[in-house]
Amino acid sequence: MPFDITVLGCASATPTSTRHPSAQLVNLLGRFFLIDCGEGTQMQLRKNKIKIQKINFICISHLHGDHYLGLIGLLSTMSLLNRNKELTIFGPKGLDKMIELHLKLSYSKLSYSLNIINLQSSTLTMLYEDDACQLFSFPLQHRVPCWGFKLVEKKRPRRILKSMIDKYSIPVQAINQIKSGSNYLTTENKLIDNNVLTIDSYKPRSYAYCSDTQYFKKLVHYIKDVDLLYHEATFHSSLSDKAKSTFHSTSQDAGRVASQANVKRLLIGHFSSRYKDLDVLKKDAKKIFTNVDIAVEGKVFKIKKVI
Repeated sequence: MPFDITVLGCASATPTSTRHPSAQLVNLLGRFFLIDCGEGTQMQLRKNKIKIQKINFICISHLHGDHYLGLIGLLSTMSLLNRNKELTIFGPKGLDKMIELHLKLSYSKLSYSLNIINLQSSTLTMLYEDDACQLFSFPLQHRVPCWGFKLVEKKRPRRILKSMIDKYSIPVQAINQIKSGSNYLTTENKLIDNNVLTIDSYKPRSYAYCSDTQYFKKLVHYIKDVDLLYHEATFHSSLSDKAKSTFHSTSQDAGRVASQANVKRLLIGHFSSRYKDLDVLKKDAKKIFTNVDIAVEGKVFKIKKVI
């Protein structure tokens, strides 16, 4: 039951020789979400042995180049590899026009259909739902319209105890009903309560991605209690004035959001190219919030199950 986040890019607007622009791949129970798609994303996918045709959804936070300039190349490669299943893209208004213009001017036609959904809401909004998870967007405060994303796992069915299956000789066809909460009537017409037969599954897990944004209080409400929070930390707190003027966050801002939102773990990224040693940003964030990781390209951050 994976809930894994692979960091593909952790740089801010100017990439370095070791850091690519923003991109992450989230595997939530076999559903693959690509969040942002900066330049070089498809190369990073290949480098990390991620099959691009597995991607079900692409989420673009905003229309600054370091967050979407890898998209056209990725879409083209998917087509060259004869993708046939539909691809859903969530992005700001205008992204659809950019894609259409490129295809028109390059006399290109994709081998698959695109379902492009504009991000418009000014509050926490559900974008997608199935039997196992939900995807939400929420507004951020940047120089252009910008959104963050939250992935939430739905509560899993109760787990049936093998010892109870053996004790009461429960047939296979009855197990799913029991997992859904039903009691069990034995062949001797004895009714066994569901709480005797099952135990609760693990707690649903959650992940939030906060792209470019300045600190603002309402953000805390959108991401409250998530297991893992990714938050941009473009600047050290010593450059807080620069962060404010560019509508970005410092590493201490990221720590403050994590602390106020009561998240379990903070992952910082979107680093300015001025920082060679990223540990200075980690230490800065830890002054506010202790459980901090650095977004390292190629590293997989797993959200573990907790009973």
